[in-house]
Amino acid sequence: MDEHPSITSFRAELERLGGTGEVIVLPESAHTAALAAAALGCEVGAIANSLLFSSDNEPVLVLTSGAHRVDTTATAARIAVPKLKRADADFVRNHTGQVIGGVSPIAHPSPIPTWVDIWLQKHPVLWAAAGHPSAVFSTTYDELLRLTGGTAIEVD
Repeated sequence: MDEHPSITSFRAELERLGGTGEVIVLPESAHTAALAAAALGCEVGAIANSLLFSSDNEPVLVLTSGAHRVDTTATAARIAVPKLKRADADFVRNHTGQVIGGVSPIAHPSPIPTWVDIWLQKHPVLWAAAGHPSAVFSTTYDELLRLTGGTAIEVD
């Protein structure tokens, strides 16, 4: 069976950036942190959710622990933007080239300002989406910061 083009694109970008993680295509969609954790046999907190928000119609990517919800008011204040609004499916696809539930931290058509939840560093191995709801990749907190050029913040 051929690989979905968004996974192929993700693999190429991961390699280009020198990522060391393993890409795994799960037999079923893992479009939530809980589903991904169950499929991988890890804690939900070890899932790095890629959540795209809109701030003045510009994309903002927050990588947060699957065990957290994002308080958009507190996070907007921490990253010095006026407001964060959860992005709709069209906005997500336009800015990431991927669908909700499969948004990876990298491999977007253009760079997206990225913030990475410091709580993720509690896990020696993290798992994040690899461009498709059934694909994930392993990484570390430090590698995630490096791959994304992200800024570490505490996410409430």
